[in-house]
Amino acid sequence: MSMMSIRAATPRDREAIRLVEEHAFGQQTEAGLVDALVSGGDAVVELVAEEDGQVVGHILFSRLFVQNGGKSFSAVALAPLAVEPSFHGTGIGGALVREAHIRLKEAGEVLAVVLGDPAYYGRFGYSHARAEKFESEYQGEALQAQAWGEAPETGKLVYASAFSSALAA
Repeated sequence: MSMMSIRAATPRDREAIRLVEEHAFGQQTEAGLVDALVSGGDAVVELVAEEDGQVVGHILFSRLFVQNGGKSFSAVALAPLAVEPSFHGTGIGGALVREAHIRLKEAGEVLAVVLGDPAYYGRFGYSHARAEKFESEYQGEALQAQAWGEAPETGKLVYASAFSSALAA
């Protein structure tokens, strides 16, 4: 029986994380996004899943702001979540999401936003209904949110600058 463990990512994990992202997405865009978010100081919670000492999964929540009537509210964006393709369906992605949520709540975060498959992220409490009133260049069914406390329901979502540069590349 193998033992999967989840822990905070460290600088020595950078190369392994890059490989997991590239394998999971079949391209370098997400790996570049992770590098830009981390080097830009925008990472809020970053975890890796290890199986027998090898990094096989990765999740990153970065700082996001909701701008509403001249006020700026601090939130987080889940992106990306990646698991080595040979480990898909083993529960690693879900374990990473759940552990990251625990750490985010402990840190006092109250609003998380994700752009992804509603069927998948809905299992963790995300819904488009919670995000549909936000103004976002990514607005659509895939834009979902969940709140663990008092949080705005409207306003403009302002992602870390790494998103615009990585996605424009």
